[in-house]
Amino acid sequence: MSAIEQLKLTDPDLAEHLRKSMAEVEARLLVAASESPDPLVSQTAGYLLGAGGKRWRPLLVLLGAQFGDPERDSVLDAAAVVELVHAASLYHDDVMDEAPLRHGVPSAHTRWNNKIAILAGDHLVARAATLSLGLDEQARRAQAEAFERLVMGQVREVAGPRPGQDPVAHHLEVVRDKSASLIALSVRLGGLCAGADAGTVAALGEYGEALGVAFQLSDDMIDIVSGADRAGKAAGTDLRAGVLTLPALLALREGGRLGELLAAGPLQDAELHAEALELLRSSAGLAAAGSEAARYAAEARSAAGRLRDCPAKQVLEALCELVSSRAA
Repeated sequence: MSAIEQLKLTDPDLAEHLRKSMAEVEARLLVAASESPDPLVSQTAGYLLGAGGKRWRPLLVLLGAQFGDPERDSVLDAAAVVELVHAASLYHDDVMDEAPLRHGVPSAHTRWNNKIAILAGDHLVARAATLSLGLDEQARRAQAEAFERLVMGQVREVAGPRPGQDPVAHHLEVVRDKSASLIALSVRLGGLCAGADAGTVAALGEYGEALGVAFQLSDDMIDIVSGADRAGKAAGTDLRAGVLTLPALLALREGGRLGELLAAGPLQDAELHAEALELLRSSAGLAAAGSEAARYAAEARSAAGRLRDCPAKQVLEALCELVSSRAA
């Protein structure tokens, strides 16, 4: 189900504008991904984009633009840019996590190989950089800063906590940089490209930062509580790869059998993996992670409260409720 379908938009004018704009964004994504003289590059770079996805980030660009002039052509370019960067990060993440599926299809590294998948992601980053040349300097700077944060978040995740650093604090730092930075960029970029005033752009950025953390925390919880598959991604992927998200980190403090399993590293054994998932689903750590996600969603709603009243504001507020319900 696409992001627009999940929102269940009630304002007909806004709904029509968003659907039309998203169709134009999809066309730009297709051109950007496939515009290469090398058939292999075109095929691999367009692989995950063609497989679908909810398109939350470009939709947030379009919503942020509602607080300025949403008809500016640069808004559509900005929406395509953030989705290209997001898609690139998926190619890289799937290699690092050894994830077998993405969007219901074999991940790029399993269909081709790690090197091809990484280079396909790099190509999408290059295409995003080229497309962003049409944005103004402030928007390009915001994009560059967000991309730097995204990379640093990935580096911090691989490096692990610094000596003496609390693993939970480290994880939230990673989430803010690796995941929330692109969500914050999306809604903020929409406001920038639409010419919104500085106060509005600041509120949009704070909204996106908090929403991005809440969204990632809720997504990590879904990875634990879902059934066999969720949106084409196998359940318990993080545990299988040895990646400890917030619910697992909080549960690790409880010790016991679950603590032993989580501390053992990647859970490749099917029986041990199933046992850890079952214990984690009833742990206090999972409940505490849900409370943390709800707290960030409340922060996002508070930031949205500073925006002018309009249908787009109502949608942004509804998104906070959607994220909270995902984490419940």
